[in-house]
Amino acid sequence: MVGHSPPPFFKRGPAPLAKLVFFLVLSLALLVSDLNLRYLEAFRKGLSVLSYPLQMAAATPADFVRNASNYFASLVRLQIENKDLKNKQLQGGERLLRLDQLEQENRRLRALLEARERQPVKSVVAEIMYSAKDPFSRKVILDKGTQAGIEAGQAVVDDLGVIGQITRVFPMQSELTLLTDRDQAIPVMIVRNGLRAVLFGAGNGLMELRYLAANADVQAGDKVVTSGLDGVFLAGLPVATVAKVERDQARTFAGIPCLPAAGVEQYGQVLVLGHREALPSRPPEPEVINKGKGRRARAARD
Repeated sequence: MVGHSPPPFFKRGPAPLAKLVFFLVLSLALLVSDLNLRYLEAFRKGLSVLSYPLQMAAATPADFVRNASNYFASLVRLQIENKDLKNKQLQGGERLLRLDQLEQENRRLRALLEARERQPVKSVVAEIMYSAKDPFSRKVILDKGTQAGIEAGQAVVDDLGVIGQITRVFPMQSELTLLTDRDQAIPVMIVRNGLRAVLFGAGNGLMELRYLAANADVQAGDKVVTSGLDGVFLAGLPVATVAKVERDQARTFAGIPCLPAAGVEQYGQVLVLGHREALPSRPPEPEVINKGKGRRARAARD
Protein backbone atom coordinates (compact mmCIF):
# COMPACT_ATOMS: atom_id res chain seq x y z
CA MET A 1 0.00 0.00 0.00
CA VAL A 2 3.04 2.23 -0.14
CA GLY A 3 2.64 5.15 -2.55
CA HIS A 4 -1.23 5.09 -2.55
CA SER A 5 -3.41 7.64 -0.72
CA PRO A 6 -6.40 6.36 1.27
CA PRO A 7 -9.85 6.57 -0.42
CA PRO A 8 -11.97 9.56 0.51
CA PHE A 9 -14.51 8.96 3.20
CA PHE A 10 -17.27 10.83 1.27
CA LYS A 11 -17.42 10.82 -2.52
CA ARG A 12 -17.66 14.39 -3.68
CA GLY A 13 -19.37 15.49 -6.88
CA PRO A 14 -20.20 18.85 -8.45
CA ALA A 15 -20.99 21.72 -6.22
CA PRO A 16 -24.65 22.22 -5.23
CA LEU A 17 -24.84 25.62 -6.91
CA ALA A 18 -23.60 24.09 -10.14
CA LYS A 19 -26.31 21.42 -9.92
CA LEU A 20 -28.98 24.04 -9.33
CA VAL A 21 -27.92 26.11 -12.30
CA PHE A 22 -27.74 23.01 -14.50
CA PHE A 23 -31.26 21.84 -13.67
CA LEU A 24 -32.70 25.34 -14.02
CA VAL A 25 -31.23 25.68 -17.47
CA LEU A 26 -32.45 22.18 -18.41
CA SER A 27 -35.97 22.97 -17.20
CA LEU A 28 -36.13 26.22 -19.11
CA ALA A 29 -34.88 24.49 -22.22
CA LEU A 30 -37.48 21.77 -21.94
CA LEU A 31 -40.28 24.32 -21.38
CA VAL A 32 -39.26 26.40 -24.36
CA SER A 33 -38.83 23.42 -26.63
CA ASP A 34 -42.15 21.85 -25.56
CA LEU A 35 -43.91 25.16 -26.04
CA ASN A 36 -42.66 25.40 -29.59
CA LEU A 37 -42.42 21.78 -30.71
CA ARG A 38 -45.14 20.03 -28.57
CA TYR A 39 -43.05 16.88 -28.48
CA LEU A 40 -44.08 16.07 -24.89
CA GLU A 41 -47.85 15.96 -25.69
CA ALA A 42 -47.83 12.24 -26.45
CA PHE A 43 -45.77 11.60 -23.36
CA ARG A 44 -48.27 13.44 -21.17
CA LYS A 45 -51.19 11.53 -22.69
CA GLY A 46 -49.49 8.22 -22.12
CA LEU A 47 -48.63 9.23 -18.58
CA SER A 48 -52.28 10.21 -17.90
CA VAL A 49 -53.45 6.84 -19.20
CA LEU A 50 -50.97 5.02 -16.98
CA SER A 51 -51.84 7.11 -13.94
CA TYR A 52 -55.67 6.88 -14.42
CA PRO A 53 -56.07 3.60 -12.47
CA LEU A 54 -54.06 5.09 -9.64
CA GLN A 55 -56.31 8.20 -9.66
CA MET A 56 -59.46 6.06 -9.61
CA ALA A 57 -58.09 3.91 -6.83
CA ALA A 58 -57.24 7.00 -4.81
CA ALA A 59 -60.71 8.53 -5.42
CA THR A 60 -62.67 5.31 -4.78
CA PRO A 61 -62.97 5.63 -0.97
CA ALA A 62 -64.24 9.19 -1.19
CA ASP A 63 -66.67 8.30 -4.00
CA PHE A 64 -67.92 5.27 -2.06
CA VAL A 65 -68.63 7.33 1.04
CA ARG A 66 -70.34 10.06 -0.98
CA ASN A 67 -72.44 7.60 -3.03
CA ALA A 68 -73.39 5.60 0.08
CA SER A 69 -74.57 8.73 1.88
CA ASN A 70 -76.55 9.81 -1.20
CA TYR A 71 -78.06 6.33 -1.54
CA PHE A 72 -79.23 6.12 2.07
CA ALA A 73 -80.51 9.70 1.97
CA SER A 74 -82.45 8.95 -1.23
CA LEU A 75 -83.76 5.69 0.27
CA VAL A 76 -85.08 7.46 3.37
CA ARG A 77 -86.61 10.22 1.23
CA LEU A 78 -88.29 7.69 -1.07
CA GLN A 79 -89.69 5.77 1.91
CA ILE A 80 -91.15 8.97 3.35
CA GLU A 81 -92.61 9.97 -0.01
CA ASN A 82 -94.02 6.47 -0.52
CA LYS A 83 -95.67 6.58 2.90
CA ASP A 84 -97.15 10.02 2.18
CA LEU A 85 -98.44 8.85 -1.21
CA LYS A 86 -100.05 5.77 0.35
CA ASN A 87 -101.77 7.93 2.97
CA LYS A 88 -103.00 10.30 0.29
CA GLN A 89 -104.20 7.34 -1.80
CA LEU A 90 -106.13 5.92 1.16
CA GLN A 91 -107.66 9.30 1.91
CA GLY A 92 -108.56 9.76 -1.75
CA GLY A 93 -110.08 6.28 -1.94
CA GLU A 94 -112.13 6.89 1.19
CA ARG A 95 -113.30 10.22 -0.20
CA LEU A 96 -114.26 8.59 -3.49
CA LEU A 97 -116.20 5.88 -1.66
CA ARG A 98 -118.08 8.52 0.34
CA LEU A 99 -118.81 10.50 -2.79
CA ASP A 100 -120.03 7.38 -4.58
CA GLN A 101 -122.25 6.47 -1.63
CA LEU A 102 -123.63 10.01 -1.45
CA GLU A 103 -124.28 9.98 -5.18
CA GLN A 104 -126.18 6.69 -4.92
CA GLU A 105 -128.21 7.95 -1.95
CA ASN A 106 -128.95 11.18 -3.80
CA ARG A 107 -130.10 9.23 -6.84
CA ARG A 108 -132.36 7.01 -4.71
CA LEU A 109 -133.78 10.04 -2.90
CA ARG A 110 -134.60 11.72 -6.21
CA ALA A 111 -136.29 8.53 -7.36
CA LEU A 112 -138.25 8.37 -4.09
CA LEU A 113 -139.35 11.99 -4.46
CA GLU A 114 -140.50 11.29 -8.01
CA ALA A 115 -142.40 8.23 -6.74
CA ARG A 116 -143.87 10.40 -3.99
CA GLU A 117 -145.22 12.83 -6.55
CA ARG A 118 -146.93 9.96 -8.37
CA GLN A 119 -148.76 8.68 -5.28
CA PRO A 120 -152.29 10.04 -4.66
CA VAL A 121 -151.81 9.92 -0.87
CA LYS A 122 -149.61 11.76 1.60
CA SER A 123 -146.27 10.07 2.26
CA VAL A 124 -143.21 10.37 4.50
CA VAL A 125 -139.60 9.66 3.51
CA ALA A 126 -137.82 7.51 6.11
CA GLU A 127 -134.47 5.79 6.42
CA ILE A 128 -133.72 2.25 7.55
CA MET A 129 -131.58 2.36 10.69
CA TYR A 130 -130.92 -1.33 11.42
CA SER A 131 -132.44 -4.79 11.23
CA ALA A 132 -134.51 -6.29 14.01
CA LYS A 133 -132.77 -8.59 16.48
CA ASP A 134 -134.85 -11.63 15.56
CA PRO A 135 -132.76 -13.59 12.99
CA PHE A 136 -135.80 -15.58 11.83
CA SER A 137 -137.83 -12.53 10.77
CA ARG A 138 -137.45 -9.96 8.01
CA LYS A 139 -138.02 -6.75 9.94
CA VAL A 140 -136.17 -3.42 9.99
CA ILE A 141 -136.40 -0.28 12.10
CA LEU A 142 -137.12 3.13 10.52
CA ASP A 143 -136.02 6.50 11.89
CA LYS A 144 -139.54 7.99 11.82
CA GLY A 145 -142.43 7.32 14.21
CA THR A 146 -145.70 8.79 15.41
CA GLN A 147 -144.19 12.28 15.56
CA ALA A 148 -143.82 12.11 11.78
CA GLY A 149 -147.40 10.93 11.33
CA ILE A 150 -146.60 7.25 10.78
CA GLU A 151 -149.23 4.74 11.90
CA ALA A 152 -149.37 0.98 12.09
CA GLY A 153 -150.65 -0.70 8.96
CA GLN A 154 -149.29 1.85 6.49
CA ALA A 155 -147.72 0.56 3.28
CA VAL A 156 -144.02 1.15 2.58
CA VAL A 157 -142.59 1.43 -0.96
CA ASP A 158 -139.51 2.59 -2.79
CA ASP A 159 -139.09 3.91 -6.32
CA LEU A 160 -139.50 0.37 -7.76
CA GLY A 161 -142.43 -1.05 -5.83
CA VAL A 162 -143.78 -2.31 -2.51
CA ILE A 163 -141.34 -3.18 0.29
CA GLY A 164 -143.54 -4.04 3.25
CA GLN A 165 -145.90 -2.75 5.91
CA ILE A 166 -145.58 -0.86 9.20
CA THR A 167 -146.37 -3.29 12.03
CA ARG A 168 -145.37 -1.36 15.17
CA VAL A 169 -144.93 2.35 15.83
CA PHE A 170 -143.01 4.23 18.51
CA PRO A 171 -142.66 7.98 19.05
CA MET A 172 -139.30 8.27 17.26
CA GLN A 173 -139.10 4.94 15.41
CA SER A 174 -141.27 2.38 13.66
CA GLU A 175 -140.98 -1.28 12.74
CA LEU A 176 -141.25 -2.30 9.09
CA THR A 177 -142.07 -5.91 8.24
CA LEU A 178 -140.74 -6.75 4.80
CA LEU A 179 -142.77 -8.64 2.22
CA THR A 180 -140.26 -11.50 2.39
CA ASP A 181 -141.18 -12.21 6.04
CA ARG A 182 -142.96 -15.54 6.58
CA ASP A 183 -145.85 -13.88 8.41
CA GLN A 184 -146.44 -11.22 5.76
CA ALA A 185 -149.09 -11.55 3.04
CA ILE A 186 -150.46 -9.14 0.46
CA PRO A 187 -153.35 -9.44 -2.01
CA VAL A 188 -152.07 -9.15 -5.56
CA MET A 189 -153.11 -9.43 -9.16
CA ILE A 190 -151.30 -10.75 -12.23
CA VAL A 191 -151.10 -7.99 -14.82
CA ARG A 192 -151.30 -10.24 -17.86
CA ASN A 193 -154.69 -11.81 -17.14
CA GLY A 194 -156.03 -10.04 -14.03
CA LEU A 195 -155.89 -13.23 -11.93
CA ARG A 196 -156.17 -12.38 -8.23
CA ALA A 197 -154.11 -14.20 -5.61
CA VAL A 198 -152.32 -13.78 -2.29
CA LEU A 199 -148.56 -13.35 -2.15
CA PHE A 200 -146.75 -14.66 0.95
CA GLY A 201 -143.21 -14.13 2.13
CA ALA A 202 -140.93 -17.14 1.89
CA GLY A 203 -138.44 -15.98 4.55
CA ASN A 204 -135.40 -16.40 2.30
CA GLY A 205 -135.53 -13.17 0.31
CA LEU A 206 -138.23 -14.53 -2.01
CA MET A 207 -142.03 -14.58 -2.08
CA GLU A 208 -144.54 -17.19 -3.17
CA LEU A 209 -147.99 -17.23 -4.72
CA ARG A 210 -149.98 -19.78 -2.75
CA TYR A 211 -153.33 -21.53 -3.07
CA LEU A 212 -153.41 -21.33 -6.85
CA ALA A 213 -154.54 -24.44 -8.70
CA ALA A 214 -151.95 -26.46 -10.55
CA ASN A 215 -153.58 -25.52 -13.88
CA ALA A 216 -153.79 -21.79 -13.06
CA ASP A 217 -152.88 -19.44 -15.91
CA VAL A 218 -149.55 -18.28 -14.49
CA GLN A 219 -146.29 -18.09 -16.43
CA ALA A 220 -142.69 -17.32 -15.58
CA GLY A 221 -142.02 -13.61 -16.05
CA ASP A 222 -145.57 -12.47 -15.19
CA LYS A 223 -145.68 -9.13 -13.40
CA VAL A 224 -147.50 -9.10 -10.06
CA VAL A 225 -149.05 -5.88 -8.70
CA THR A 226 -151.21 -4.99 -5.72
CA SER A 227 -154.94 -5.55 -6.19
CA GLY A 228 -155.99 -3.03 -3.55
CA LEU A 229 -158.64 -5.36 -2.10
CA ASP A 230 -157.22 -5.11 1.44
CA GLY A 231 -157.80 -1.36 1.64
CA VAL A 232 -154.18 -0.79 2.73
CA PHE A 233 -152.07 -0.97 -0.42
CA LEU A 234 -152.98 1.14 -3.41
CA ALA A 235 -153.94 -0.83 -6.48
CA GLY A 236 -151.39 -1.25 -9.26
CA LEU A 237 -148.16 -0.99 -7.23
CA PRO A 238 -145.41 -3.36 -8.51
CA VAL A 239 -144.76 -6.18 -6.08
CA ALA A 240 -142.93 -9.09 -7.72
CA THR A 241 -142.13 -11.06 -10.85
CA VAL A 242 -142.91 -14.75 -11.22
CA ALA A 243 -139.61 -16.64 -11.22
CA LYS A 244 -140.94 -20.06 -12.23
CA VAL A 245 -144.04 -22.25 -12.00
CA GLU A 246 -143.76 -25.72 -10.49
CA ARG A 247 -146.72 -27.92 -11.40
CA ASP A 248 -147.00 -31.37 -9.84
CA GLN A 249 -150.01 -33.59 -10.45
CA ALA A 250 -149.61 -35.05 -6.97
CA ARG A 251 -150.07 -31.61 -5.43
CA THR A 252 -153.30 -29.65 -5.37
CA PHE A 253 -151.65 -26.24 -5.66
CA ALA A 254 -148.81 -25.04 -7.86
CA GLY A 255 -145.53 -23.84 -6.44
CA ILE A 256 -144.91 -20.32 -7.74
CA PRO A 257 -141.82 -18.55 -6.27
CA CYS A 258 -141.51 -14.85 -7.09
CA LEU A 259 -138.72 -12.30 -7.08
CA PRO A 260 -139.39 -8.93 -5.37
CA ALA A 261 -139.73 -6.03 -7.78
CA ALA A 262 -138.43 -3.51 -5.25
CA GLY A 263 -135.23 -3.45 -3.22
CA VAL A 264 -136.86 -5.22 -0.31
CA GLU A 265 -133.60 -6.05 1.47
CA GLN A 266 -131.20 -3.60 -0.16
CA TYR A 267 -131.84 0.14 -0.01
CA GLY A 268 -131.71 2.50 2.96
CA GLN A 269 -134.40 5.05 2.07
CA VAL A 270 -138.10 4.20 1.83
CA LEU A 271 -141.43 5.95 1.39
CA VAL A 272 -144.21 5.41 3.93
CA LEU A 273 -147.59 5.90 2.26
CA GLY A 274 -150.52 7.34 4.18
CA HIS A 275 -153.87 5.61 4.48
CA ARG A 276 -156.23 5.88 1.58
CA GLU A 277 -159.07 8.31 2.08
CA ALA A 278 -162.40 6.58 2.52
CA LEU A 279 -164.69 6.95 -0.48
CA PRO A 280 -167.77 9.11 0.15
CA SER A 281 -170.99 7.21 0.63
CA ARG A 282 -173.18 6.93 -2.42
CA PRO A 283 -175.87 9.62 -2.44
CA PRO A 284 -179.47 8.37 -2.54
CA GLU A 285 -181.17 8.30 -5.89
CA PRO A 286 -183.76 11.04 -6.72
CA GLU A 287 -186.71 8.59 -6.86
CA VAL A 288 -185.93 7.34 -3.38
CA ILE A 289 -185.76 10.93 -2.12
CA ASN A 290 -189.14 11.78 -3.72
CA LYS A 291 -190.78 8.66 -2.27
CA GLY A 292 -189.47 9.55 1.16
CA LYS A 293 -190.86 13.07 0.89
CA GLY A 294 -194.28 11.70 -0.19
CA ARG A 295 -194.44 9.35 2.78
CA ARG A 296 -193.58 12.15 5.18
CA ALA A 297 -196.21 14.39 3.61
CA ARG A 298 -198.96 11.73 3.92
CA ALA A 299 -197.97 11.04 7.50
CA ALA A 300 -198.26 14.77 8.26
CA ARG A 301 -201.79 14.95 6.75
CA ASP A 302 -202.93 11.92 8.72
